[in-house]
Amino acid sequence: MKNRHTPQRSCVACRQTKGKKFLIRLVRGSNGMVEPDTSLQKPGRGAYLCPQKKCWETALKKNRLEHALQTKISNENHRILIEYSKTLPEEN
Repeated sequence: MKNRHTPQRSCVACRQTKGKKFLIRLVRGSNGMVEPDTSLQKPGRGAYLCPQKKCWETALKKNRLEHALQTKISNENHRILIEYSKTLPEEN
């Protein structure tokens, strides 16, 4: 039985490379909103973050997410992403 290739992606905050399914994809949609893409299939520019608060805080504070998605995140959208990050564990 052959081993299947697992796509690798890097977290934009901590820069660790992990399997795609172990990271959370965020996508910039056509409306300019940045949102988590749980299906990993939404159209738009994507970036990946580890599923832990520390990485989300780093990505949002240091504008790494804005840089990766090539967009400016509105205050309202920023607040929504922070609320989402509060549901994540402290450490993996």
